[in-house]
Amino acid sequence: MAPTERKGVPLRLVASVLRPTLIALTGRRWNGGEHIPGQGHGVVVAPNHISDFDPLTCAHFLWDHGRIPRFLGKESLFRIPVLGRLITACGQIPVHRGTREAGTALAAATSAVEAGQCVIIYPEGTQTKDPRMWPMTGRSGAARVALRTGCPVVPLAQWGQHEVMHPITKKIRLFPRRTVHVRAGAPVDLDDLRGVPLSPAVLTEATDRIMDALTDEVAILRGETPPPTRFELNRDEG
Repeated sequence: MAPTERKGVPLRLVASVLRPTLIALTGRRWNGGEHIPGQGHGVVVAPNHISDFDPLTCAHFLWDHGRIPRFLGKESLFRIPVLGRLITACGQIPVHRGTREAGTALAAATSAVEAGQCVIIYPEGTQTKDPRMWPMTGRSGAARVALRTGCPVVPLAQWGQHEVMHPITKKIRLFPRRTVHVRAGAPVDLDDLRGVPLSPAVLTEATDRIMDALTDEVAILRGETPPPTRFELNRDEG
């Protein structure tokens, strides 16, 4: 079912090109769509990040389940000719890392959720650097927006996208045709953390719960046991 939320010409154009292309080039295994709230209900979707290809499959999954995705993305993408104007017109949200404007992205995300929109925040903040591609330690952005707004956080596990686009070399491999997997989990239980000051301890606990839930869903997709501790990225590398 295609979304009936408000769609402009740029969004319709992108969807009309990308969705048929993705259907033609990849096989899909979607699971857990029942956990995506219906239109008009604000939600934060928290995916793992294993390839530059996986934002496309995340968007495809959400579109197929009736939601228009709004991503938080690196500000540098918005400065690329044509692409930058297009993603801006489609309502995506730039993240200005390490600047005075860094907080504007979370403010915009909060406003979007309060308006009943579906906002995608990669909780790791960047593509995983874990040697076995498990989710790393998380940043607090998804937790902040969820606790400020009271909205649910839905973990979204992805696997197989790295076989379409290599995470390091960026080489694209379309043949033989790969199957990409996307699985939405139940909303993360944050009820006991709502309505209290957003202290570092509260944000750390909420973020850890989000990452635990996301890792559990990735483990189901992979049919493997995750490592006992998460890889911690030196943020200067991200």
